[in-house]
Amino acid sequence: MPPDATSAPPSPTVPAGSVAPAAASDDPDGSADPVAGPIGSVTGWGRTAPTAARLVRPGSAADAVTAVRECGPRGGIARGLGRAYGDAAQNAGGTVWDMTGLDRIRGIDAEAGVVTCDAGVSLHRLMQVLLPLGWFVPVTPGTRYVTVGGAIGADIHGKNHHGSGSFARHVRSLELLTADGEVRTVVPGSDLFDATAGGMGLTGIILGAVIQLLPVETSLMSVDTERATDLDDLMSRLTATDHRYRYSVAWIDLLARGRALGRAVLTRGDHAPAEALGARARRDPLAFRPGRLPAAPRHLPEGLLSRPAVALFNELWYRKAPRRRTGELQSLSAFFHPLDGVPHWNRIYGRGGFVQYQFVVGHGQEETLRRIVHRIADRRCPSFLAVLKRFGPAGPGWLSFPTEGWTLALDIPAGLPGLGAFLDELDEQVAAAGGRVYLAKDSRLRPELLSAMYAELPAFRALRAELDPRGVFTSDLARRLGL
Repeated sequence: MPPDATSAPPSPTVPAGSVAPAAASDDPDGSADPVAGPIGSVTGWGRTAPTAARLVRPGSAADAVTAVRECGPRGGIARGLGRAYGDAAQNAGGTVWDMTGLDRIRGIDAEAGVVTCDAGVSLHRLMQVLLPLGWFVPVTPGTRYVTVGGAIGADIHGKNHHGSGSFARHVRSLELLTADGEVRTVVPGSDLFDATAGGMGLTGIILGAVIQLLPVETSLMSVDTERATDLDDLMSRLTATDHRYRYSVAWIDLLARGRALGRAVLTRGDHAPAEALGARARRDPLAFRPGRLPAAPRHLPEGLLSRPAVALFNELWYRKAPRRRTGELQSLSAFFHPLDGVPHWNRIYGRGGFVQYQFVVGHGQEETLRRIVHRIADRRCPSFLAVLKRFGPAGPGWLSFPTEGWTLALDIPAGLPGLGAFLDELDEQVAAAGGRVYLAKDSRLRPELLSAMYAELPAFRALRAELDPRGVFTSDLARRLGL
């Protein structure tokens, strides 16, 4: 046992093969139950590289202990609500543990703003329960349909990273089921915590966590919106004024060229105070009512997101944005999770799926960012979901993605000719600039670039070899990158 982790007695075992029955999911996309039956095809949210695995859904910590002991020679990997874009929660020929059966909120300290919950609880569920009490999750990505275990395993970030850091910074402790069948209480500051935060599930199965929350007075956001005429204008605005806002993000037009290269719509805000609400809203200031639109059709034509179609969308989106608007009240879902209102929105890329590419480069590497944006615009990549943000200081995780600097994320149809070679070229520029790509979104990084991007990779590999010498915890991502 690593000396910096405290051990708790393992949960009692259950009879071999005992798995809790499937329960209804609070995920409208149904990703919590990838397939019916013991063997099935599992894929990431990008839908690019499905692999077959044995699917097991533990209903308790005891079930999870048994499942780990019986996972077989190809090992296993925990899976939450399936929002990792690439192959991080896939395990070809092995076992995939669907952890959404562990979905209890065990306790809430409404005075201190601390919640203790199972790892399979979604951020959506936490918002439903905690908002009426005046608390909000400390960090949320672009979807609320991620589990607490997934949030820690990927060390997710949000629009508030420049001030609040990543999710792991707000975790007081976690319970980790390791390869020897022990359940350990792991605390910040330990090597095992730092390896698990951002460790993509490769140190063990996260069973539960204690999380510090954010106090809020209402369930609405006060939002300022403005246009930036080009990339330099955008970076200047972010650098000069980001400190005034808790949340900040820019949608960026990656098809614009010339003098409009990198033009953007900048959206920033904070949780609205009670006095900002009108009389009707003050009757129930903490109401959480996320909207919902019809689901995307199961099969859409491949050419729907052609360059002309995306260029038209980008032009309309930029033009409809106000040149400057302040203090607009928006719902939480509209500000944080607009795509959650469209179930199965990942189908809009057609049968071929899509690649989500996200990288970060540090301050002082603005020229690298400009060069990459220029290359993407020249390549005419049809991306309408592209965002630029500023990151604050790096978190504790050895493989955590965020590090201080600039991060750009974009969706690209997987069938775009020459896409693999083009992204390889971008990877090399990112690595040369001391940057990195996000493993929770990756599906194609060349393994030889990984060590240049993640300086703590040797420490991660060493601890993993000590903790899990038989390779019980593994995934398609781990095998592909040699993690």
